[in-house]
Order: sequence, then C-alpha cells, then structure tokens
Amino acid sequence: MSKLAQLRAQRDAAAKKAHDLNNKYPADQRMPTADAAQLDTILAEVEVIDAEIAREQRIAQVAGDAPDAQHDAALQAAYRAGTGQPDENAALRAMLSGGLSALSAEQRTAMNARVNQDIRAAMSTTTGSEGGYTVATEFNKTLIQAMKAAFAVRSVASGIQTSTGAQMLFPTADSTSEEGEIVGQSISVAVGETAFGQASMDVFKYSSKSIALPFELIQDSMFNIEAYIQNLLNLRLGRIQNRHHTVGTGTAQPRGIVTASAAGKVGVSGQTVTVTYEDLVDLEHSVDPYYRSAGKWMMHDDTLRILRKIKDDNGRPIFVPGYEQGNPGGAPDRLMGREIVINQHMPVMAENAKSILFGDFSKYLIRDVMDLTLFRMTDSKYTEKGQVGFLAFQRSGANMVDVGGAIKYYQNSAT
Repeated sequence: MSKLAQLRAQRDAAAKKAHDLNNKYPADQRMPTADAAQLDTILAEVEVIDAEIAREQRIAQVAGDAPDAQHDAALQAAYRAGTGQPDENAALRAMLSGGLSALSAEQRTAMNARVNQDIRAAMSTTTGSEGGYTVATEFNKTLIQAMKAAFAVRSVASGIQTSTGAQMLFPTADSTSEEGEIVGQSISVAVGETAFGQASMDVFKYSSKSIALPFELIQDSMFNIEAYIQNLLNLRLGRIQNRHHTVGTGTAQPRGIVTASAAGKVGVSGQTVTVTYEDLVDLEHSVDPYYRSAGKWMMHDDTLRILRKIKDDNGRPIFVPGYEQGNPGGAPDRLMGREIVINQHMPVMAENAKSILFGDFSKYLIRDVMDLTLFRMTDSKYTEKGQVGFLAFQRSGANMVDVGGAIKYYQNSAT
C-alpha cells in the first residue's frame, strides 16, 4: 500500500470515530467535557493527516516538470490496458491515429449519419488529416461525466444538451411570497399577477488549446491515444468552464453562480477574513425553506479550513469529517449537518469577498451544445518537430434560471 493510501485509510478511521462520537448525543444537548475534549483531539488528528495528504499530493505533482504534470498523469492513464470500449469509438481512434483518411467506408458512413452532413463539410482544409471530427457519443458522454466528477459546479448543477447553439430564453419568476385567498359568495377574486422575467442561456466556444504529440507515441500500439486526449480535455475544458461557472461575469462568458446569487449575510466590521457560527445560521435561514431542504454549502478549501475550527452554542464542532466517501456505510463531510462542496474557484476570504454559498444548486443550469469537435493537425508547425497536433472545441453556456433566492452568499466585511 502506498503512503498516500495509508494516510487516507488513517483519515477514514479517525473520521469515523469523530462521526460516531458526535452522533452519540442529540443536537440540542451539550456534549460532556471529556467527550468534547476527545472529539477535539480526533479532529486535530484529522487535520494533521489532511496536511500530510496534501503534502504527498504536492510531492507527486512536482515530481516531474510542473507545466507537464497533467500530461504525465494523462500518459500514465493512457498506458493502462483499456477494456470495454464501445464499438462506436473505433472511428474516433482511427481518426486520432491516422486522420480522416484512415476511416473505413463504414466509419465514414456512420459519422455522416451522426452529424448529418458530408465528411468534407467538416474539414478545415482539403487535407484529409486536418478535418474536424464530431466525437463518438459515448466518448462525449464519458467526458461530461468526468467533468461532473472532477469539477464542483457541474457536480451539483442541472444540465441540458441541445442540438443547436441558438439563444434560449428561460422564464423566471419569484413565487416564494405568493399565496391564494378566501373569497365570499359572489365576491370577485383579487388580481394576483405574476411578474415574469427572462434568463438568457447563451453558449460560448471553448478551446482545449492545441495538444502536440510526437509521432512515436501515436505509432506505438501500446499507447491509448483516446484515453490521453480524453484526460487532457477533461482537465483543460473542465477547469476553464468551472472558473466561469463560479465567477463568470456574464459578459462574453457564462454568468457564474457567485455572480448570479443574492446576498444572504454580510459580515460585520472586522470580519474581513472570518465568519461566525451565527453568520452561518443567518445565511442558511436567508434561503427560503422551499430551497433550503436541498441546500448545500460551497466554498474554497481555505475557507473550510477556517470553518472547521468553529463550534456551535453547545460547544460542538459544526464540521464533521466524512469517511469512506462513495462507499456503502460511508458519509461525506458535513457542515451543520449539510453536505459541503469544495470549489477551488470560489473566492477565498478577503475584504468584500463572497466566500461562502448556500442553497439549492440545481437551480443553476449548464447547457452543452451537440458534441465535442476534434481537429487533427499535420501542418509544418508540427511536422518540423515530429509531432501531430490536436485541438478540441466545445460549445457550452450556463446561467441561474431562478430569481427566488435559491442560492445566497456570505460576504466578508469591507473593513
């Protein structure tokens, strides 16, 4: 077992002890002093282990050249024996390895049927090896699922896929304060008009930036080029999209979830880098109960580090570490009994920073258009270096489609 695996196993064991001890007493009962001290000791142990895990991960990251760390990880994944690949990806693998000219007649026919156009219409030049290729459905689906697993906003937001990039307008209304009435016999009902707004769901063209591979790797039958490309696309497209999904301005880019959310609680003077238990209670209750039932927290990991040290009015930590996440019998990290979503593109605590979100994140909608398009490039820019270039485009957009205050933010004080 590797050192990192050993540390994670130690964390799971300690976190389970903390979880069991915390659940030993009702939420409204003060924990006995001895047990509270034991819980503090366990939580301190978890923090030490977390620091060790972070250190090991940084060591692994800088083991090679920093700019090429993600490429190294992709290479390692690509050389693993692949199994269970669907037949529809065979055409994609042929295109990545040999260009469009390497496709069989059947693969060309299948591709034309999927994109509903002649293969030459997708090409950027008349050279077969430089044409655009709409990737196999299963490849695209797997890429989106990988983005959901790795990047915070996609993991909790709602998503749709459309066949065109035409502008979409979603009706919005705030009905949280609307209610009916009692009327007497032969009495006219009151007028209760609902004011509708519109949220635009525009899409933007995202680029993976060019990816260069040497001829030798592409010609190596042991090299899984499809896995390599997919890994890098997940990293590159996922990171820029998650940044925009979080803090995007809405001008020439998606409107981020922080930008679209409403104020729930603003820290008092002096709280430029702090938050109190009472602030978190106020933030949680600033969200209407209709949305609160599905509420989650979202924050940067540095913010969570601060919150882990806060205790409630009964002297109990408001943070309970999770253990064996994703496994039967496990439990995720929780803050005040609710799930925590770590998002490294969230602002860290600072003057005026909107550092914590709470609410129903399913009201944030991400729209993807059709499938990913890959280009294989063999012009002189790459040939002189003995390389083949790859470039991907994905059209995507996102916006909040609710105006009822489904998500609120905590904002640090200005002074």
